[in-house]
Amino acid sequence: MNTYRFYKNEAGWFIDHPAYIQQGGTVADLEMVDGADTMLDIIAAGGNDVHLTISKEPFEGADILILTERCSPYVGGGYYLMEEFAGRKVNLKMWLCKVTEFVFGEIPEKIYLMKNVSVNKVKSV
Repeated sequence: MNTYRFYKNEAGWFIDHPAYIQQGGTVADLEMVDGADTMLDIIAAGGNDVHLTISKEPFEGADILILTERCSPYVGGGYYLMEEFAGRKVNLKMWLCKVTEFVFGEIPEKIYLMKNVSVNKVKSV
């Protein structure tokens, strides 16, 4: 289980992941697109900075992303479905890119996530 910062600027949403850049990735790879940006808009509730605790293993209070389709190695990543967020139906489909594999070491069947409220409150002060 790890916590990651996501931020929104004029270009869109990005995961803040310096280790990915250091291993040769690009900032463009870190952009959240094709539904993942919409998910972050929902979670951030109008904000432009959010911290998410993410895991392949279930944990208390987590919402779930369910893998619906693995992409070819050429495209990378996979398509996920978020049925609910914080008890509210969203039925949001999204593509998570190859950075997902970097984060988890694989494209997991399920990703558990939760907004890290205490970190976000500290950041917004």
